Amino acid sequence: MERIENYLDNAELGKHHFKAMFVSGMGFFTDAYDLFIIGIAISLIAPIWKLSSSQIGFLGSISLISALIGSFIFGRIADRFGRKTVYGVEAIIMAVGALLSAISPDFTWLLISRFLLGIGIGGDYPVSAVIMSEYSNKKDRGKLVGLVFSMQAVGLITGPLVALGLLGLNISPDLSWRIMLGIGAIPALMVIYLRRKIPESPRYTAQVLGDRKKALEDVGKFMNKDVKTDKENVVEKKRSSLKEFLTNKKLMLTLFGTAGSWFLMDYAYYGNTISTPLVLNSISSSMSLEMKTLYTLLIFLVFAVPGYILAIALIDKIGRKPIQLVGFAIMGVSFLLIGLIPDIEKQVGLFFAVYGISYLFTEFGPNTTTFVLPSELFPTEYRTTGHGISAGIGKVGAFVGTFLFPIVLSAVGFNATFVIISIVSFAGILTTLFLKEPKGESLESISDVVKLNPSTHRI
Repeated sequence: MERIENYLDNAELGKHHFKAMFVSGMGFFTDAYDLFIIGIAISLIAPIWKLSSSQIGFLGSISLISALIGSFIFGRIADRFGRKTVYGVEAIIMAVGALLSAISPDFTWLLISRFLLGIGIGGDYPVSAVIMSEYSNKKDRGKLVGLVFSMQAVGLITGPLVALGLLGLNISPDLSWRIMLGIGAIPALMVIYLRRKIPESPRYTAQVLGDRKKALEDVGKFMNKDVKTDKENVVEKKRSSLKEFLTNKKLMLTLFGTAGSWFLMDYAYYGNTISTPLVLNSISSSMSLEMKTLYTLLIFLVFAVPGYILAIALIDKIGRKPIQLVGFAIMGVSFLLIGLIPDIEKQVGLFFAVYGISYLFTEFGPNTTTFVLPSELFPTEYRTTGHGISAGIGKVGAFVGTFLFPIVLSAVGFNATFVIISIVSFAGILTTLFLKEPKGESLESISDVVKLNPSTHRI
């Protein structure tokens, strides 16, 4: 029953793994670019269209709430009908959303376009993560799924670089923001063909569809070589219902840990990151948009990128839970210091040191691990469903954080805003305690602790 799975678990790290990582990761490059470039674009759009604070809040956060819908829908479809069924479709939606955003004639059009974009972004999370997880060997699985997510770092850097280039060329603000948003379609269009060529996940084919012979063929196709195992037969199918998923106590405890941690992390992270220009404005109201963008880029390069690198290097050695616990703790301490030190925003060196450390331990912490863990902790027949719900709930946190950040900042002030984010970060420690450590284990042995009774889920 486990022979195909054992072959995948024990396979040497090879170019086929990195091909899957690149194809999946380009989706996350697109996700990050599209989600975070809007903060810079809004700085150009707001004075042109004379946007109110509530319109700015909605425009910055609408893609996050629609990502909730995309995560739920695509995650469930991928468990019911296969990962390959939707793999590439979400990239098409992202490309269309980015192009429609670029040609928006007014606020309503742009809001609808960003909503559509968010559906594709949300759909990309569960499918890309789970395909990488299910193709990975157990020794390098955290690293490989982490590498997929680390393409977010490239998107975070590319956005400010594109903005600086356009602003430096003295292109009109109205054309600049359109180019910024339209460029998001390019990486999505690049990977649509490659995604459609990736074989169906052999674990899904074997365990859910019950066709272990076809799964063996797909393993050989993926690795581009003949794969020999003992005889693999067609076995009973194992698709489960959403009702059975939602009424299983062990699955719900796991979901509370994965979704709860993701919600809290995204509340702190997205509100903070997308609103970085507002944070910088609190430091110096006279700072130009070019300088704000440059500072944003420097924060990413100096603090965020090393965090991603450390996470990839150590996640299979230290484990996911320890990294997530330490990350939430240091995020909480950093934000609390910003909240408690009087006039810290006027002490530029101290502020950037503490603010930067929070970024370092967000990436070398829950921003990476909340993406990796749901791709490992759920059984195959529920894996994209569990990841999709977790990602979707996470994006609710991102929506709330992004929408409320400018409102809370103006209502209670700079320091109190960061005290609130600190409390949210500390709460992430509690949700993490509900999770199992999957380091070095096969996906099948990890999910044994949350599997349903076999008699309840046969077709």
